[in-house]
Amino acid sequence: MKKSYLIVWLFAAFSCFAQNKEVLYNFTSIPQASMVNPGADVSYKFYFGVPVLSGISANLGSSSFSAYDLFADNGVDFNDKVRNVVNKSSRNDKVITNQQLELFSAGFRIGGKESRSYISFGAYQEFDFFMFMPKDLALLGLDGNRDYIGKSFNLGDLSLKAEVLSVFHVGFHKKVSDKLVLGGRAKIYSSGANAVSTKNSGYIYTGQTAGTPNIYTQTISSNLELKTSGIATFTKDEYEGNIVSDIAHNTFFNGSLGLGVDAGLTYYFKDNLQFTASIIDFGFIKQSKDIETVTYKGTYHYEGANPDFMGNNDPENIFDEFDKAIPRETLHNKYTTWRPTKMYTSLQYSFGEYRSDEDCNCRGQIKKRYKNAVGGQLFFMSAPRTPIAAFTAFYQRNIFEKLDVKATYTFDTFSNKNIGLGLSGTIGSFNIYALVNNVLEYKDISKANSAAFQIGLNFVFQDKD
Repeated sequence: MKKSYLIVWLFAAFSCFAQNKEVLYNFTSIPQASMVNPGADVSYKFYFGVPVLSGISANLGSSSFSAYDLFADNGVDFNDKVRNVVNKSSRNDKVITNQQLELFSAGFRIGGKESRSYISFGAYQEFDFFMFMPKDLALLGLDGNRDYIGKSFNLGDLSLKAEVLSVFHVGFHKKVSDKLVLGGRAKIYSSGANAVSTKNSGYIYTGQTAGTPNIYTQTISSNLELKTSGIATFTKDEYEGNIVSDIAHNTFFNGSLGLGVDAGLTYYFKDNLQFTASIIDFGFIKQSKDIETVTYKGTYHYEGANPDFMGNNDPENIFDEFDKAIPRETLHNKYTTWRPTKMYTSLQYSFGEYRSDEDCNCRGQIKKRYKNAVGGQLFFMSAPRTPIAAFTAFYQRNIFEKLDVKATYTFDTFSNKNIGLGLSGTIGSFNIYALVNNVLEYKDISKANSAAFQIGLNFVFQDKD
């Protein structure tokens, strides 16, 4: 059973990667670029996304192992593969995932033809998962404590967050001058299911007195806490519903509510030298629906022959002592969670000037247009222990009037050879885009530590003249 739980954890870990959308950021021929910078220099008469198809993104990866490490047909026993993965990992390895499905989105100019003010709105579903590698707990689950006499297993290694939610948003952005664009967005969060266990501490220690090979000293000091919202009902024996449909109902119609904001700007030092910055998902959710907090707090100390909890001897008195020393307590108090806040900034230099056949284009109301752009982007995301950071170098080119490509090279804690490619094309008023990360690994995706993609369909309308 202990190995089954560990394998489930490993599969969850492999479905994780960071929330950095480096290819989409400042790719302003795509309307969804304003979702990672409300102050992006985009301009249109109005646009709307194809419902459910305007923004689909998925991220897969792990910072410490790949699918090949677990499932390669190389004659190595699977249990040994799992053990190798755990041994080469550290407690600071991160496993993260973010999935989004845009349900609908639209935006339009307000204030007349010459106005530079725009309103946008929409809704999307999102799933977030974050976990540090609980290495000590994984070792204990795999091998037990027999070979670790004198070692203290750190219970604080357990640190995770997971949430399914929907987001309804409305934004406003304005080009206040030829040099400056400002934007903001207000969000209402509805959390259908949430689990948080980040404030853990304690240890499990087994010692042995010299000259007494069968006498052990065991101490468990536990300060474990798991908070959940929208989940407790599904764990009850009397529950007979459908978990997927019930979570979906809670996410969109009966979730715990919260508020958040996005903000961003674009500033031109020169026509061809641009600075951008944004902060995304600065917000919180007040978890108040179907809430439950489970704690295991206390200290258990045992001296004597190593107790056999799984053997034929009845260890009832030992279990009773353990339950009294570290009792399970269940509370039903409301709690607040903060969204994983993302911050972006970039510097872009454009060159290869030519004039468009149109007075107004998807990059904003500027007199000059450039075929090429190069620059760098920084990304930060809040996390329980330390922030996650990434640096991206990029090259962007306008091939035809309404066909743009972007290439990125990203350095982060997950990879130092992550090349991304993006393509955005518009036929008439129909816009289609596709973005993909880590393209070098697609020759054998099973060996990739990360893979990500995003696709979408929109209708974008400009003034006829």
